[in-house]
Amino acid sequence: MESMTNPSMETADKLHVVMFPWLAFGHMIPFLELSKVIAQKGHTVSFICTPRNIDRLPKLPPNLAPLINLVKLQLPKVDKLPDNAESTIDLPYDEVKYLKMAYDQLQQPMTQILADLAPDWVIYDLAPYWLGPIATKLGISSVFFSVTIAASVCFISPVQILKGLSGEDDRNTPEDFTVPPKWIPFKSNIAFWLFEIKRVFEDASTANDENVPVTYRFGAGIEACNVLAVRSSYELEPEWLKLLEEIHQKPIIPVGQLPTMGYDSCDNDEAWIEMKEWLDKQPQRSVVYVVFGSEAQPSQAELTEIALGLELSELPFFWVLRIRRVMPDSEVIQLPRDEG
Repeated sequence: MESMTNPSMETADKLHVVMFPWLAFGHMIPFLELSKVIAQKGHTVSFICTPRNIDRLPKLPPNLAPLINLVKLQLPKVDKLPDNAESTIDLPYDEVKYLKMAYDQLQQPMTQILADLAPDWVIYDLAPYWLGPIATKLGISSVFFSVTIAASVCFISPVQILKGLSGEDDRNTPEDFTVPPKWIPFKSNIAFWLFEIKRVFEDASTANDENVPVTYRFGAGIEACNVLAVRSSYELEPEWLKLLEEIHQKPIIPVGQLPTMGYDSCDNDEAWIEMKEWLDKQPQRSVVYVVFGSEAQPSQAELTEIALGLELSELPFFWVLRIRRVMPDSEVIQLPRDEG
């Protein structure tokens, strides 16, 4: 965070930064890790999230805990949202829209919190597209933090297209997204596989009209911020970070991959001991790590294909597999049986 170009970030002895992530663990954990990085520099962080999610976060390292204040913000009740559902992990995919509806009702409470705390900066996620203008009105500098790499942010398009305010995007069919868009000026093979983008189109066609589209949220969030931060580095994708700055005309800060700063000791966990012993025996950079995060779950057919593909690769792999997305009605997926 020291690289931010705002003079107050460079001269102040101690800053107060508010963090406000979307309610998915694939977002909350990177936001928490970024909070730790900021706290390591001696700044104070207010990490704002719902009570149940805060209770489920990893414990903070003792040396950083005094600088990171975990603020519990109650999620409003909305129709069809179960009482204890505070994260995407608590819901079937088609019910996440109700979580977004409840989340959007946090505008007034967040306005009051920011007014009361009067932080130097607020760092927000893609879902609260409404927070940037609130921060501006309160005189608070803001950062839009993308938990994905710069290439993916470049691919999804400029702000005006994301917000549906421009006719420049001629991508109308799934096939159009299987090649790089026209605003990428260099050779690249980054694009969707057809089966991936078909699913995106199917999800969009069944979306509830009451929800603000995720593309609009992303575009409005970027448009309103002072600085755009991405979970990336110049060593990983220098050309994409440069393009991202050209597209959005905002300062870009790559914050790194933000690996988890572990605190909870696993030394007495027998399962972890066994896994660690196996990992220690593998050659460096030889193990394939497979994980789909807290929101995505492959179908049984997809899981079987992935498992067979990993087997055919003959590479050692470490797979974090969630066999059930949410209780009690989700499909339970299972690894294919070894017929050998």
